[in-house]
Amino acid sequence: MELRVLKYFVTVAEELNITKAAEKLNISQPPLSNQIRNLEQELDTVLFIRGKRHLLLTDSGKLLYRHAKEILSLSEKASNEIRQMGKDISGTISIGLVEGSAPDIASKWIESFIRKYPDIKFRIMDGNSDELIERLRSGLINLAVITSPCDQTLLHSFKVGQEKMTAFMSKDNPLSQLPGDTIDLSMLKNQPLIVPSREYLNDMIYEWFREIKSEPNIVCKMDNYLDVAALAGCNVGISLFPKTSYVLNQQIVAKEIVNSGRFVEYLFVWLKGKPLPLADETFISFVRKTL
Repeated sequence: MELRVLKYFVTVAEELNITKAAEKLNISQPPLSNQIRNLEQELDTVLFIRGKRHLLLTDSGKLLYRHAKEILSLSEKASNEIRQMGKDISGTISIGLVEGSAPDIASKWIESFIRKYPDIKFRIMDGNSDELIERLRSGLINLAVITSPCDQTLLHSFKVGQEKMTAFMSKDNPLSQLPGDTIDLSMLKNQPLIVPSREYLNDMIYEWFREIKSEPNIVCKMDNYLDVAALAGCNVGISLFPKTSYVLNQQIVAKEIVNSGRFVEYLFVWLKGKPLPLADETFISFVRKTL
């Protein structure tokens, strides 16, 4: 199987239409169809189910697609590394950062890395952990900082930080009048709660309340940390989010939850089985050394 033919196959598999794939590859349709048929004969299998307008990948086609993507990525990585030998590291590193402490954590790495490698540029995307994992899978980003846990069969990971979970409440809430800047979880029994929408964090909060023989009264789940202050400030409920979710707001009082284990961990992650550009691998090594 030639790399050129694998590229043809991958394009057809992604477009699921010979005409569109041929246009994308800037070749005519008949030679492309012949290349796919020859590939099927070489592998003694059917890669596509032909419909009137669209194609469908067979199980063999899906398997070849996964391997072909890896082979083409590895080929590109090898070419890039060879071209970079003896040169300064350059390129753009695409990284996703979950809301919370991740931007603060990553900003220190990025500042130091750019000083060491001035030809490097960064493209940063934000979102919740599930959104960033999906962007890793789709190839929009290569690296991400998310909250734990992660699928160890899918992602490489290492811990880069943690922070306390905090209760954000309106200054009109009686609990805000309690002395000090901490609160015990038992004080949140029966209180209307606003929590992160990520399933794992929901499960974690339910587990906390089971420990005190109660159930959380969740009235709202949300993705965007920036909206926490708005809802809590209007006394919709008490928001349980990482401490750095706090947005300066005179209507908000923030109290750390003091019970042990009430924190969230941040993980640096990237996909398994996907070769990375030299700049990305260098950045991963750089981050490890800073910890």
